[in-house]
This record gives sequence, C-alpha cells and structure tokens, in this order.
Amino acid sequence: MWAYLVRRIVYAVPILIGVNLLTFLLFFVVNTPDDIARMQLGVKRVTPEAIDNWKRARGYHLPRFFNAREEGAGKLTETIFFRKSARMFAFDFGASDDGRDIAREIGQRMGPSLAIAVPTFVLGLFVAISFSLLLVFFRATRLDVVGVVLCVAMMSISSLFYIIFGQWLVAKVWQLVPISGYVAGLESWPFLVLPVAIGVFAGLGASARWYRTLFLEEIGRDYVRTARAKGVSEPVVLFRHVLKNAMIPILTGVVVVIPLLFMGSLLIESFFGIPGLGSYTIEAIQAQDFAVVRSMVFIGSLLYIVGLVLTDISYTMVDPRVRLE
Repeated sequence: MWAYLVRRIVYAVPILIGVNLLTFLLFFVVNTPDDIARMQLGVKRVTPEAIDNWKRARGYHLPRFFNAREEGAGKLTETIFFRKSARMFAFDFGASDDGRDIAREIGQRMGPSLAIAVPTFVLGLFVAISFSLLLVFFRATRLDVVGVVLCVAMMSISSLFYIIFGQWLVAKVWQLVPISGYVAGLESWPFLVLPVAIGVFAGLGASARWYRTLFLEEIGRDYVRTARAKGVSEPVVLFRHVLKNAMIPILTGVVVVIPLLFMGSLLIESFFGIPGLGSYTIEAIQAQDFAVVRSMVFIGSLLYIVGLVLTDISYTMVDPRVRLE
C-alpha cells in the first residue's frame, strides 16, 4: 500500500512540472511581460517608462529561464520562471498583479467556497442515488419513463437558467432568501440555501441518469437472481446488494470531485456574490490578473491528482478483489 502511494506521488511530480511549465509558456511566451503590462495599465498609449516601472515592481523585468547577469544559483533563481512558477511547489504563490497576497486571499475565500460546495456535493449525491434507486425499483413503469424524460430535460437546460430563474422566483418574487451576498459565520445560511438548492437541482439530471444505468447493469447479474431465489425482498436487493456492488464506478466519479470542491463554483459564486475561490478566479480573469489565474490552475491540477490517488485507495475499501501490490 505505502509503496504504491509513494510510486503514485512520484508519478505525479512530472505531471505537475509539465502543467506548470505549459502554463508558464502560455502566459509568458504567448503574452510577453510587455503585453501584460499594457493590459494592466489599461491605457491606449503607454510610455516605455511606465511599462518598465510596472514590470520592475512585480518582477517581470527578469529573464524568463536563465539570467546570465547573475552568478551561481542566481542564474536560475533570479528568473521569472523561478519566482512566478517554481515557487508554487512550495505553496509560495507570491502577490497578485494588484499587490495582494494570493495565499492569504485563497485562505480567506476557501471557507465560503466549501460552505457551498460541501452541502451541494453531499445532498446532490444523496438525492441522485435515492432518485435513481427509485426509478430502478419502478423500472419499466410509467414512473420510470417519466423520470428518465425528466432527467434528460434537466440535462438539456443550462445551469445558468437555473441560477437566473431561481433568483427571480425564490429571491425576488417569493422573497424567501436574499438574492445575493454573504455573511461569515452561522448567519450565512440564508445566503447559502438557494445556491445549494440550485447546485443540487442543476446536477440531478445527469447524475441520476448515470446512477440508474449502473444500477440496471447490476440488477441483471447472477448474484441478484440468486438473492431473489432465496426470497430476499426487492428493497433489500437494491440497497444491500445492488448499491454495494455499484460503488466502484460511483467512487470513480465521486472521489475525483472531492478535491475539486475547494475550487468553488464559478457561476454560482459569481451570480450570488459569494466571495469564494470561484468568484476569485472569475474576477482575476476579468481583471487579466495572470498571477492569480496561474495559481488557481496549479492548485486545480494538484487537487485533481490527489483525487485520482484517493480513487485508487477507495477501491480497496469496497472491492476485496482489488489489491495494491
């Protein structure tokens, strides 16, 4: 087990280095530091002096990969790549282009993102599995057909529609919850009810349809027929046998999503004015703050790799046939 984990972590290092290098090339080769300075200064006619001052204040005046003017290790450390990209492996994200500390911003915004993402994930998983088991229990009936049609219809509608319609109906017409905003602490729940409900409802169609397919595949296997022949009731067959044996493909999709919960929801946080990591990323893109965008890309890549490792570990918990040698 431990040898396998160490091996997977070692494999992840070249992937992170490749993602980091590719991101750096996209930001500093396609767009030069001069281009970034012009976009940040936001004026049509920018003097060379203003561009040079902006770059020096943020460390963009250095060479990209190799600094021939320095001596020793400074040839590599006094470069844009080391200061802006390599330091991310030590979780040193530096400062954004507007001067704010990125690590501090991430720490402050992680709480609101998790306050939305965790309830949405847990409730969404429970509702989708329960609804799909209900459809399988009444399979080949009108309820099953209506449920499948409803899932397809929900999949066909953009999540942006659910957000706008939910704000208009629940917050503006019914006035049950605030339309946007956020307050830290226990008083934040009125601001979280509608975003969580929309997040669960928007993902219900695709999730329930996929889980229904998994359960229908399992329900036709030999062990299910054997259980029925022994007189086991249909609810027991579904919850004790079918659900348990369908956990492997379910975990494949579920465990990978867990680390990505820290990244927040881009649309929901932006439309509801919640100061999470999702809205932080959107604001950085709109402001063309590439330092923040690079940091969020790196964190997303790291969390995704962690999710893949957690997926492999979770297989051993639900399937005794899987062994990590």
